[in-house]
Amino acid sequence: MLYVVTGPPAAGKSSWIESHAGPNDIVIDLDRITVALTGPGAPHWNHHPLHQRVAQRARYAAIDEATQHLDSLDVYLIHTMPSPKARARYKRLDARIIVVDPGEQIVMSRIESMRSPEMRRVATRWYRARRGGTAHGAMPHASRSW
Repeated sequence: MLYVVTGPPAAGKSSWIESHAGPNDIVIDLDRITVALTGPGAPHWNHHPLHQRVAQRARYAAIDEATQHLDSLDVYLIHTMPSPKARARYKRLDARIIVVDPGEQIVMSRIESMRSPEMRRVATRWYRARRGGTAHGAMPHASRSW
């Protein structure tokens, strides 16, 4: 089964996966990939743009390979704002879409204390798309309801 975990930055997507994925599952999380590819002491967020670029390429390769094995394992994929093309692909793969959203005020507070200022822009765009009814196509789940 493919689980696509979506939501704004700092919503708790990684925490949701940590509480649901098992040791034999595949987790594709750009932050985790970036940390794995950088040296000791690298930040867990606010990565250098070149580090992110390399990690993004590794993420695409991981998605392509992992989705070929959905009959044998579960895959948890973080995708903050999937494009219509990505959503169509996930639908073809019969993915379960999980929206993690503790609310805009909590997200903005977390970004303020833990993330780079440009993440406010991403979160604002995510909420704007949600209000317009164009993002994700799934019902939201609070990040701590589990």
